[in-house]
Amino acid sequence: MSVTPQQLRDFLNRHRQAVLVEVTEAKGSTPREAGAWMVVSSEDEIGTIGGGQLEFLAIARAREALASGEAAAALDIPLGPEIGQCCGGRVAIGMRAVDADVAQDVRVRAERAYMARPHVYVFGAGHVGNALGQALSLLPLRTLVVDNRAAEIARVPRGVEARHAPVAEALVREAPKGSCFVVLTHDHGLDFLIASEALMRDDSAYVGMIGSKTKKATFKSWLSDMGLDTGMVEKLAMPIGGADVHDKRPEVIAALTAAEILRALADQDLGLGQTIND
Repeated sequence: MSVTPQQLRDFLNRHRQAVLVEVTEAKGSTPREAGAWMVVSSEDEIGTIGGGQLEFLAIARAREALASGEAAAALDIPLGPEIGQCCGGRVAIGMRAVDADVAQDVRVRAERAYMARPHVYVFGAGHVGNALGQALSLLPLRTLVVDNRAAEIARVPRGVEARHAPVAEALVREAPKGSCFVVLTHDHGLDFLIASEALMRDDSAYVGMIGSKTKKATFKSWLSDMGLDTGMVEKLAMPIGGADVHDKRPEVIAALTAAEILRALADQDLGLGQTIND
């Protein structure tokens, strides 16, 4: 599970007694690397150290520590014969009761990991934009759904980061290197303006716009009229999600586009594999 700072804050507020479980050393083939963590309460957990029997044993030991009031505990687990995981490596796990200092430490780590994720800007909080925001919110990305209409931003699903931006193209200019931009606003002229800003950057991992071949041709003509390089169109993913699946339901478009974005990030080698483990 990819933990956002807000999810962690909510968890710590709900569970006043908890244990931080962290991989302190990983040798050989292991599900997760040193530094992977989760927080365990008596009835719930957030984050992951790799799942399977390893995580099951760690959660059980953390709850034992909670019940007995231990401030710290540890496990050293060979993954092969002892617990039946086929990875074959060895994992050392440290556990600390969550006090104010530990809570602050893990909040800072969650915030840093979240901000380091590849950024995806979804311009347009309509049906497809909100469906895409929800789909991407489950992935190790920082996704922002952006709209210049306050009423539409208010309808962005809970748990999806929303941004009311009267001048959307300014966000494109401020975005970090390697960002992705998906353009599907309520206005073609605004779509063209945002898409051209994103395409003029030479460090965007992905630029996509909702629409058809006709809209793409219209965009190319618009670029020419504006005195901009019409060759930029070749870097534009349009229609978003590809043209091989003819299903226009928002949730289907969102799923296909999310996969397209992940492929683009992987092709750019922008650390997506690293962030999956955050």
